[in-house]
Amino acid sequence: MITAIVRQRGQLTIPDKIRDVVAWLREGEIISIEIEQENVILKPHTQAGKQTPNWDKIWHNIELARSFKGKRGNLSQMIAEDRENH
Repeated sequence: MITAIVRQRGQLTIPDKIRDVVAWLREGEIISIEIEQENVILKPHTQAGKQTPNWDKIWHNIELARSFKGKRGNLSQMIAEDRENH
């Protein structure tokens, strides 16, 4: 059995040993909390049967878009210049 301490405001740090074993339990992950009798159950959160978004992939794609270099420079620079001109 692994133990942990509930801190002020109900915060609980899930020990590394558990996070290493449970693949879906990582930073930024949304979880569902269920209570059965006196047991607290943590599960990956799903919305209408869909898995939660893969934020690593989303942020990666955002960074790719920001770093895009076309004829007029990178996308962020082009948007900033466009906003200044309008």
